Amino acid sequence: MKRVMLVRHGETQWNASRTLQGQADIALSETGREQAVALRKTVEALRPERTITSDLQRALETTRLLGVNAPLACKRLREIDVGDWTGRAISDIQAADPERYLGWRAGDFTPPGGEAWGDFVARTSASVAEALAISDRLLVVCHGGVIRALLEHFIALTPRRIIPVGPASLTVLAERPAGSGAMRLELFNYSPMGPILDAPD
Repeated sequence: MKRVMLVRHGETQWNASRTLQGQADIALSETGREQAVALRKTVEALRPERTITSDLQRALETTRLLGVNAPLACKRLREIDVGDWTGRAISDIQAADPERYLGWRAGDFTPPGGEAWGDFVARTSASVAEALAISDRLLVVCHGGVIRALLEHFIALTPRRIIPVGPASLTVLAERPAGSGAMRLELFNYSPMGPILDAPD
């Protein structure tokens, strides 16, 4: 049976202040490092055969803190490019244009200079599908938006129906029945430090 283990990177200062990061290369905060270390035993128990990760430093550092040696860093697993919204407080965007913000979260609106949702889903899912073809237990360390995109691609769960997953949380997709090629949601938004409610985008 194939499994895809999806881990969002640990918290950054921009996450904590609810600032949109997009593809800005922001490091983990101390809290983010603690979150990643706390998740390590859970990930080790799942025995991933192969690990791919976004090449942004918050994902790379999370991968290292999970105890993974020699992961494959992949540019296609970067977070969605939010264009002119990069570095803006979510509260400011919501106050200025709440309908467009909700449209962006639903995958229906592209910020100026940003990446269209369909293009984002295509690039991230292609990267994971290629790695999954040669591995039965694949660990993917990435970003909240990437996890939403993969859930849409693999199990048809649209972004308007998904809450943001917590920093350093684990979501698992499993092929059921084995050999069918059909993925199902096995675990969602798990953190050994307890539930992270109202997680930041």
